Amino acid sequence: MKYLAIDYGQKRTGIAVSDSGGSMAFPRRTIQMRTREAFFEELLALLEAEAPDALVIGLPVNLDGEETLTTRQTRNFAKNLKKKTPLPIFWMEEALSSFEAEIDLRQAGRSAAKSRAVLDQQAAVRILQSFLDQPEGSRKAL
Repeated sequence: MKYLAIDYGQKRTGIAVSDSGGSMAFPRRTIQMRTREAFFEELLALLEAEAPDALVIGLPVNLDGEETLTTRQTRNFAKNLKKKTPLPIFWMEEALSSFEAEIDLRQAGRSAAKSRAVLDQQAAVRILQSFLDQPEGSRKAL
């Protein structure tokens, strides 16, 4: 199965996709938030182009598992997306994915300025790879 992961953000949303076998995650793009309408239009066009079998949305929670304002915003985004696509949607709890993505990029030799453009994509890669590494029975559907 091919998965598409979304690291949703109020300003930028990172996108990653898996290979068709659902074993490896790759960065795809970052969608800038201009308006909600333009954002969903771009995201839905990307879903059509990539043709994933399912979606994975990173669910930001505190390190202690507590939900935050960002968690609620992400849940609202997911509810709106569910109305616009028939694809199954899964959650992947994520804490520190952006921080870890920054470390990944720094270790790859990218400067902070160059990393900014792909940071959200790399966070989506982290989210998706964590999801792919889970046993199928423990994956959480929306």
